[in-house]
Amino acid sequence: MSIGADGHLWRPYTQMKTADPPLEAVRTHGSRIVLADGRELVDGIASWWTAVHGYNHPHIARAVSAQLAAMPHVMFGGLTHAPAERLASRLAAMAPGDLSRVFFTDSGSVAVEVALKMAAQLWLNRGVAGRTRVLAFRGGYHGDTMGAMSVCDPEEGMHRRFGAYLPEQVFCDLPRTAQETAALDAALSRHRETLAAVIVEPLVQGAGGMLVHPPEVLAVVARLARAHGLPLIADEIFTGFGRTGSLFACEQAGIVPDILCLSKALTGGTMALAATIATEAVFREFWSDDPAAALMHGPTFMANPLACAAANASLDLFETEPRLVQARAIGARLAEGLGELRGLPGIRDARVLGAIGAVEFAHAPDLARLKRALVARGVWVRPFGRILYLTPALTIGPADLDLLVAELVRAAREEAAAG
Repeated sequence: MSIGADGHLWRPYTQMKTADPPLEAVRTHGSRIVLADGRELVDGIASWWTAVHGYNHPHIARAVSAQLAAMPHVMFGGLTHAPAERLASRLAAMAPGDLSRVFFTDSGSVAVEVALKMAAQLWLNRGVAGRTRVLAFRGGYHGDTMGAMSVCDPEEGMHRRFGAYLPEQVFCDLPRTAQETAALDAALSRHRETLAAVIVEPLVQGAGGMLVHPPEVLAVVARLARAHGLPLIADEIFTGFGRTGSLFACEQAGIVPDILCLSKALTGGTMALAATIATEAVFREFWSDDPAAALMHGPTFMANPLACAAANASLDLFETEPRLVQARAIGARLAEGLGELRGLPGIRDARVLGAIGAVEFAHAPDLARLKRALVARGVWVRPFGRILYLTPALTIGPADLDLLVAELVRAAREEAAAG
């Protein structure tokens, strides 16, 4: 006997027994999702932060169509192709500092896995054994694969039940205070002989709760990692490509990580692609006459030409259209609208950074009720934990943005009063 109304599907982050049935999407346009019953929802989260240019952008669609006709895929082992070569060159030119060696994968989690693997093998290639652990930060989230899970928050994150199954890492608080800075410095000293790298989400810990820290905190992390001789991995899978108001969040702190992870908005929300970008110094640790010193990783769909074509078209739009200006304008509207929630009973905080707005409740709300109420008012969001947030397309029109803000504020007020 089949269980559940979804037939054969197993849905993400969902208790299938108790969840509301999913809504069937049949079409997208601009910042809207069209449902099978004819309703249109304004997408407040850009399909998990990916659709930065809005849905169905014709420039990306044309690029993908042309590539589909020419060569949808070819293996990247022993072969190369122009879309990947061009994309790697452009990413190297856009990325901060000398981040110039691009390794393509097909998801953000795998981009993080590759970064962790690079860091660990870097020490092995130097002839140093035992450097296998990573220092990560409480409140962080880096993905759902094994290595990525191991550097997520070990207590509050969604992967805490897997603690005994995961590699043991070192965790600290982000250094917001002098005491926390001293504690981080001490932990780096204490565990130095076993640490391979430090990993951080610059400026915003996304799925950990939209937790914001100022650029000065990121600068401290980079300074201490450098002082202790450890590579710094910046996970910009969420923050990259304009979400925080600059192309990359690292720019706001004036830092250059040793390894940068990108995905989500890379293809403008059209298909899966990720990149792990290393500095020349990291790359040189693998440059050897010894075959064993090579980075032994290679996803089957690595550098998929269709995805690379989409990403190149997405980068065209960042170069020719005012995405960063649009991100800052969205931030100003979010700050204006969400600001009225601060100090209300039942609401712990309302915070904005770039085109990210988040409301944190004092207690976990009824997420299903909250989501249903917003859908009924024409808004698509996906609240989690105590967080109700907006990360709309950077191209969203004023009317749709006003609707998102007004309905989110209304729902937050109602939920806080009910709680």
